[in-house]
Parts: sequence; structure tokens; C-alpha cells
Amino acid sequence: MNYINDFVIDLTYVKNYSLNTVKSYETDCTLFQEYLKHKTIEKASSSDLRSYFKTMDFKSEKTLARSMSALRAFYDFLIQKNIIKSNPMDNITSPKIGKYLPEVLTIEEVDKLLDFEPHDAFTFRNRCILELLYSTGLRITELVTLKFENISIDDALIKVMGKGSKERIVPMNDITCDYLKKYIEEIRPTMIKTVQSDYIFLNNHGKQLTRQAVFLMIKKRASEIGIKKDISPHTLRHSFATHLLQNGADIRFIQELLGHSDVATTEIYTHIANETLKKDYNDLNPRDN
Repeated sequence: MNYINDFVIDLTYVKNYSLNTVKSYETDCTLFQEYLKHKTIEKASSSDLRSYFKTMDFKSEKTLARSMSALRAFYDFLIQKNIIKSNPMDNITSPKIGKYLPEVLTIEEVDKLLDFEPHDAFTFRNRCILELLYSTGLRITELVTLKFENISIDDALIKVMGKGSKERIVPMNDITCDYLKKYIEEIRPTMIKTVQSDYIFLNNHGKQLTRQAVFLMIKKRASEIGIKKDISPHTLRHSFATHLLQNGADIRFIQELLGHSDVATTEIYTHIANETLKKDYNDLNPRDN
């Protein structure tokens, strides 16, 4: 009996977990099953789990904590299905993950990142992606899965299917609308190969652009202009939210734009804005110079 597969189905269709979370949990459970070798995962004991967590070379405490969460959820699922009577993860404590403030770009760094003239279809697509990520705060998965049915350029709105299949409406600014309109009407048709695609952003084969391709494009662009920060597509989302807050936007408004179910998640940007304010104060205070 493949209980991991049943667990994945439950996460996807019953609990409505995001695709990324489902894949991560499936990988975590599969790795533990492979570690067990001859013993099936549903028969694993607490000692098996402790040995696994000690033996495996996890990249970070955050990765370890996620693996523990995945296996705890898996055994809770088995209890609900009356396959086991108790959760072997109950007496195993997850590591405490220290709070950290995510990296954000300054407005000047964002201006540098976006300030280039496209010279072909792909650089125009890249400029359009950067404008869209920064002006809307979209997650990378939300961006690469955008289809024509999700966008209304006339209304300057995007319909986004976010985490947990939660739908939200996000506005676009005029610059983003102009780039997106030209990309869709003039640039994208030149990128289509033999197979039609409903996805907005295409790669050089005329197929859906991948998350990895966008990640590498942003890294390359940052390197070209001398930004030393370790940035990713999510950095633009963090920067979008932080800059809105610094310019006086209400925290609940930002929560709605980002698609956070809990405002506490959004409040991290208050801390970032405060840290930036303190840094600016220290840099500019004549008594400190």
C-alpha cells in the first residue's frame, strides 16, 4: 500500500496545500522511506526517526524542521485513516528557527535593476517580468503560471491563484501594463514555435518559462549591475511590500495584495521598514558623522 501517495492526494485535494509544499512533503517522506530500507514507513518507530534525523546531512535547521513537519503531518494522516494508533513524532522536538528579516532592495537598486533597454524578444520578456514582479509582489510560481485568462490589461488587473488555491485580484501600474501589452501583442507571437501555449511567459522553445529560468535571469541581471545582495524573485516581492509600507500603505492593504491569510505574516515588513529607518537615521545623523 502506497500511503505516501494517499498522503499527497489528501494534501492536494482535501487540505489544498500549495504545489511546492506538497512536493516538499512528498520528497521528505520518500527520503525517509528509502532510509528505512526493509521496514515500511508506517511501521517506523520514534527511534527510527531520531536515527534518521541524526544521520541525514540536512542543509540547514530550516530544512530539518520542514522534514520533521512533513513526517509529523504524514503520521497524523495515518492516524486519521486508522492505520496507526499513535504518532511516532510526538516525542521529537523540532529545532527552533531564529527569526530573520529577508533581504530587500533599496528603491535605487530596484531602479538600476529595471533600467535597461531590451534589444530582442527575450530581453523584452525579462524587462516585462521584472516590472511585473516588483509592481505586483507576485510569487514566482504565480508569475510563471499566469495565463491569458488571468490578465485584463484594460482594467490593469491580474487574477492570481495563490497558495492553497486562494484567488486574489492584484492591480498593475501603467508602466507594467504598457510592457505587458507590447509583450503580448508584439513580442510573444515571435517566440511561439510549433505548439501553442496558454502561458504568458515563454522560453526559447516556445514553452512555459520555468521558475529556475527566472531565478537565474534575476541573478545574472543583479550581477551585471553590481548588486552584491543574494537576490531572487522573492526579493522583489519583499521589496514591493517594504516600499509600499515605507510610503504609507496600510498593512491590511499589503496583506491583501500579497495574499497572506494571516496579517502576522505581513507584519515582518514593518520590522524591515523600521530597520531601514534606523539605518538611514544613523547614516544621516550629523552627531554620528
